[in-house]
Amino acid sequence: MQMQISRHCVPREKRNFPKADSLPAHKERRLVAHPPQKLYELVSDIESYPQFLPWVTGVRVRSRGNAGENQVIIADVLISYKMFRETFRSSVTLNPEHRTIDVEYVNGPFKHLDNHWRFEPTAEGTEVDFAVDFEFRSRMMEKMITGMFDKAVHKIVTAFFDRADELYADPEG
Repeated sequence: MQMQISRHCVPREKRNFPKADSLPAHKERRLVAHPPQKLYELVSDIESYPQFLPWVTGVRVRSRGNAGENQVIIADVLISYKMFRETFRSSVTLNPEHRTIDVEYVNGPFKHLDNHWRFEPTAEGTEVDFAVDFEFRSRMMEKMITGMFDKAVHKIVTAFFDRADELYADPEG
């Protein structure tokens, strides 16, 4: 059950991602009525993404390791949209103690990709803090995505919360 939404696109010069300036970054906070640990586990389970995320048609985990208290996963994600089909590799750093997930771009069709999740307990459930910033190498892809950036990011983030409702909904309520 989603309770409150606060989302906005932030121009690159006014956010924490000091990258190029063709697309806005997206930051979003939502209050969600599910426990923070469950939401953290859902987002951490990257192998399940093709089951519920739009445009994600495949995930291949290339390696898993540890860096201090963090787990680091290197994974390839296959994205398909109309005639577009690309694979990108990212490094996913999971910090279970602080319930944070950081995604860094390794290689693929982007110039850069940065993504961050944080799950904080509240009296009502969890405050989810989400941020993403990316830029494509291809000007054609950049132009195609620019017009639908906010809608696409919203659709992806909403898919996570819909999945949480599906998995963790109270059968009594």
